[in-house]
Amino acid sequence: KIRVPTGTVSVLNNNVGAMTEKELQYIRGGEVSMIFQEPMTALNPVLRVKDQINDVILRHENMSEDEAETLSLSLLEDMKITDPRRVYESFPHELSGGMRQRVMIAMAFSCSPKLIVADEPTTALDVTVQAQILSLLKERAQKTKTSVILITHDLAVVAQLCHRVYVMYKGEFVEQGTTQNVIGKPTHAYTKALLNSLPEGK
Repeated sequence: KIRVPTGTVSVLNNNVGAMTEKELQYIRGGEVSMIFQEPMTALNPVLRVKDQINDVILRHENMSEDEAETLSLSLLEDMKITDPRRVYESFPHELSGGMRQRVMIAMAFSCSPKLIVADEPTTALDVTVQAQILSLLKERAQKTKTSVILITHDLAVVAQLCHRVYVMYKGEFVEQGTTQNVIGKPTHAYTKALLNSLPEGK
């Protein structure tokens, strides 16, 4: 038996379930962007980076192709990419995992969204690259005053980046509050278990 959920999903005061496809297209990328867990599968493998970033910009912004290219290169440079033109002209498989994730972050910020949802954005990366990517995400969000919802199981990352925490267990919120309160004085058993699973020194 299939259980059909009830209720509404509200994003930036918009009831998503009641929106038309055209309205949703405006929201996607323009108002809300997404950074996925694995950029190799999120990026289109048969298109160069330039085609993918430019497509997002041209879909949402009133720009010429030359203006979109200038913005794309500027965004890649903001991601601390030393050779943005090379990355811009590359296919995803020609880039490292960390570089592909930088491209994803550049795309997410390309149309100045109000909200970015980052779903385990560094899971596929090694620890050193993970720290660099998280630092870039935080720096860019602060600079553009963009809100970020970070989905993660890593409370060490939460402690480093987040102002508020919502702990979910079996699809339900079981604890919420400021990062300092939730991590410093957890009340739910699941939150305590997550904290106890952190390696020593974190």
